[in-house]
Amino acid sequence: MVRCSRSMVFATVLIALCVSVAIAQGFPTKPIRIIVPAVPGSGPDVRMRHAAPKLAEALRQPVVVDNRPGANGAIGAQEAARSSPDGYTLFMGNINNALNDLLNPNPCCRLTQEFVPITRFAAAPLILLVHPSVPVASLKEFIDLAKTKPKTLTWASGGTGSLGQLLGEMIKAASRIDVIEIPYKSTGADLTDLLAGHVMAGFNYAGVVGTHIKTGKLRALAVANARRLTVLPDVPTMAEAGLPGIEATGWNGIFAPARTPPSVIRVVHQEVARTLNSPEIKDPIVSVGGEIGGDTPEEFAAFVRAEMAKWGKVIKDAGIRLE
Repeated sequence: MVRCSRSMVFATVLIALCVSVAIAQGFPTKPIRIIVPAVPGSGPDVRMRHAAPKLAEALRQPVVVDNRPGANGAIGAQEAARSSPDGYTLFMGNINNALNDLLNPNPCCRLTQEFVPITRFAAAPLILLVHPSVPVASLKEFIDLAKTKPKTLTWASGGTGSLGQLLGEMIKAASRIDVIEIPYKSTGADLTDLLAGHVMAGFNYAGVVGTHIKTGKLRALAVANARRLTVLPDVPTMAEAGLPGIEATGWNGIFAPARTPPSVIRVVHQEVARTLNSPEIKDPIVSVGGEIGGDTPEEFAAFVRAEMAKWGKVIKDAGIRLE
């Protein structure tokens, strides 16, 4: 009986392996849809559409970008999660989806449960910026001014639960300053007001504000990254500026619905990573201060878990809740 049971188990595993290999050998045989939870023309959409033709060439099948914006990325996540787990519908999830899982978890579409991480696509750190009228030239001077004039300085955030708000909370907790948060609808929605001096400080990406920094319309105090950006070599990291451990990166990556065969995951990862590291895809992202992905599914899964643990603590310590 024991031998029979062991033989049955072995046979089941062998059959599953053979089926998985067969699927991988035949995948893909039809167009692949990648759901992007952002509007056409947005950063993630542009990057995905730029990479789609080369990825289609590698996979020898059309790659269709399907924009499903709304609810801070949740609409796209719901659509992707209920798709068949066969590799023909993928999801370009991002930091907003991870924060959604922390602030308003929906059992339909959690990144670490209803999806399988495949690889990071691209990432970029936030930069702390001030209007030139603010009389500070460094993060230390900004903190000193905030301590001298509590509840006087203002900085913009992308609203409750946004990465900018959470970075602001990290800075406040680490430096013990009291700054007035001005919430906007999204990261970058404050840019017009920041350039006009209506709000004193804010957070954004080098790809968006790099030109404004170089022309002096905005002053960059520190980049929330482990290392300086090559496109802004004079801007120190938060650690160099006096606040170690303060890092905040906007990222996106490719996910598949849970139960997608591992063999299919391997094929998708291999071709996406190869596409991302081609010069025509990589160089434009790096040239605006971004970092290219391509890490393994295991590495990307560990990264997502670490991000959720970090930001979950910030959310808890700051008492942030969706209204």
